[in-house]
Amino acid sequence: MAVTEASLLRQCPLLLPQNRSKTVYEGFISAQGRDFHLKVVLPEDLQLKNARLLCSWQLRTILNGYHQIVQQRMQHSPDLMSFMMELKMLLEVALKNRQELYAPPPPPQFYSSLIEEIGTLGWDRLVYVDTCFSTIKLKAEDASGREHLITLKLKAKYPAESPDCFVDFPVPFSASWTPQSSLISIYSQFLAAIESLKAFWDVMDEIDEKTWVLEPEKPPRSATARRIALGNNVSINIEVDPRHPTMLPECFFLGADHVVKPLGIKLSRNIHLWDPENSVLQNLKDVLEIDFPARAILEKSDFTMDCGICYAYQLDGAIPDQVCDNSQCGQPFHQICLYEWLRGLLTSRQSFNIIFGECPYCSKVSKLLITSHKMS
Repeated sequence: MAVTEASLLRQCPLLLPQNRSKTVYEGFISAQGRDFHLKVVLPEDLQLKNARLLCSWQLRTILNGYHQIVQQRMQHSPDLMSFMMELKMLLEVALKNRQELYAPPPPPQFYSSLIEEIGTLGWDRLVYVDTCFSTIKLKAEDASGREHLITLKLKAKYPAESPDCFVDFPVPFSASWTPQSSLISIYSQFLAAIESLKAFWDVMDEIDEKTWVLEPEKPPRSATARRIALGNNVSINIEVDPRHPTMLPECFFLGADHVVKPLGIKLSRNIHLWDPENSVLQNLKDVLEIDFPARAILEKSDFTMDCGICYAYQLDGAIPDQVCDNSQCGQPFHQICLYEWLRGLLTSRQSFNIIFGECPYCSKVSKLLITSHKMS
């Protein structure tokens, strides 16, 4: 109790007990540099769920619309200090929303200058603008015909304050800005960034068009990784550097050991053959001495099997990436499913971050491993 009271005094120094039994607290709660008067009346058993909260009219006005949340937190908070901390966070949110709601509109020249800038830029490049002209979306095409969007969140003091920019890029996009800058200057930087990433997107598009990509199912332009099917229950995961897209990417194989190990040996043996002048896909073919399964001949279902534990293909967005090493079995599993299964077996054993145990599908003494750090 003494620890809780000390914490309460430290977090809310302006809220003090008004009697010896400490059933009444009165004082102030602070948020955004302002103090608001309130009073908390606790029952004799000090249970917060039966307490009463009395607020000043200023605090009551600001928390208008949050009454149900306040009551809910009083019902579930373990003590007064926890409740006061949650009330303070709620008050911060309410004040911020109130400021945004009652913020004065920009002057007329704000709108006229924006309309002029969009006109100079070209109305055909405008995808969306809201009624307040605070959110603007512009589009551009790269040399390969791909369309890209940039979303601009303009602030009330634009152009004195730089807008927030949101793009679907694999690298950070930081636009330089001065009070003399405009939409045109940001758009020019957007175009330059698109051009610098053209080679990266060419590499990724070739992979997406000519191979069976298992993950991600619908890759955004910012995605640098691809898990590519190599055969039945065997795949390669590559991580491409957007700044050096034709260099050797980070690679690791997923599948049974007897299938994966020969591929790893080929990669090590032929790594000197990697030629940055060729595409990543062509280099992978040369180094691994394989042909990727063609989209024109095979269906994705030829490479996808349900997990042998949960009997589903997708589980929370993940697909099976662990395979039984028994060549007669080869059943795939979700990593989390296999982890939970092996952890529950008395016969399983763990060595560092790897768990070994029997396959839950073929019932043979086939050791399966899983990196437990991925389960945290």
